Amino acid sequence: MKPRFRAFLIHLVGSISLGLLAVALVFLVWYPAPLHRAVGVTAIFLILMGVDVVIGPVLTLIVFNPGKKTLRFDLTVIVILQIIAFGYGISTVAEGRPAWLVFNVDRFDLTRAYEIDDRRLNEAQPEYRTAPWFGPRWVSARTPADAEQRNTLTFEAVFAGVDLPQRPDLYQPLAAEADALRQKAHPLDLLLRYNPPDSVKATLAKWPNADAWLPMMAPAKPVTVLLRKDSAEVMAIVDLKPWD
Repeated sequence: MKPRFRAFLIHLVGSISLGLLAVALVFLVWYPAPLHRAVGVTAIFLILMGVDVVIGPVLTLIVFNPGKKTLRFDLTVIVILQIIAFGYGISTVAEGRPAWLVFNVDRFDLTRAYEIDDRRLNEAQPEYRTAPWFGPRWVSARTPADAEQRNTLTFEAVFAGVDLPQRPDLYQPLAAEADALRQKAHPLDLLLRYNPPDSVKATLAKWPNADAWLPMMAPAKPVTVLLRKDSAEVMAIVDLKPWD
């Protein structure tokens, strides 16, 4: 049994190493805290990785027999299946990664990569035509000046679920809406209505330059964006409730 367990351990160590690289990519780059909770990816990803990391080595433990003529073929099939499962899991998580953090009238909206409306990408500025791969980027969205376009946007928002945050052709730098951001920003004291005082105090202690905030809508739970009001600068995204 010794060669069998050695093969199992080698396969397990390799699988765990690959899984740790995936964890770093997902939680440090694509879904930096607290966005993994805001999107609700944590449980799904850990289940996918757990299954992928465990099944391959377990199958190796089951089939490994040094005297078996088809051993090399069996192990090759196991590795290929594991790679396919791993690739599927990573691609699924990649499609749902936060791509754009969009200031939209009086709040921020988190737009995932697969939610982007690509029908008018050729009308977008070059820097907004491709969803970022190395972490989400901050932008603002402008309301169309043309009345017909505004009506079309309203219709699509109601019946197709495509609104300003999903329209790269309407993206612009966050600084372009600095005045609106300052006007809509809320005082920090308001966070005490929706969160325990100790939690608010501990969070704000990490960001002493923040003096205002705005909510961010996300698929699983809303979070809070801390701001420096005078410069309209984003300080951090924190795991505080922006409303009850």
